[in-house]
Amino acid sequence: MSIVSTNINYTYSILRSNLVSLIRKFPFLNVQVVGNSVLGKDIFVIKLGKGSNNVFYSASIHANEWITSVVLMKFIEDYCEAYTNNSNLYGFSVRDLFDAASIYIMPMINPDGVDLVNGSLNQSSAAYLNAKIISNNFPDIPFPYRMEIKY
Repeated sequence: MSIVSTNINYTYSILRSNLVSLIRKFPFLNVQVVGNSVLGKDIFVIKLGKGSNNVFYSASIHANEWITSVVLMKFIEDYCEAYTNNSNLYGFSVRDLFDAASIYIMPMINPDGVDLVNGSLNQSSAAYLNAKIISNNFPDIPFPYRMEIKY
């Protein structure tokens, strides 16, 4: 059964839940907290592999890019499944990749923004009210749906 659902609006809470489930299922997964958001949410990096070739992927730098978090989290799950089953992923042996490369994935750099656009940020919070003020200062910017916070 899949852990990472790709047909829902992704939030920080779902990310945390997915990470807990992935760690439980794949204990070799290396998850670290590398910082905190303005609202104090953990910013995670997941390391896959142990090789000398280093690769870095990041997602959700901007609030409306939350779908990129889902893509990377699903990749992590698929990679771990392939490693466990000694199988290929996109035509590559994951065991060989694990030995040759260290893949660092930061799946949600901007958890506060992701929660803002996906409706998970409390509308009476200072962060939400500040976003509202910022949005009003830039009325000509065509913020996407749900990001447009107007009075």
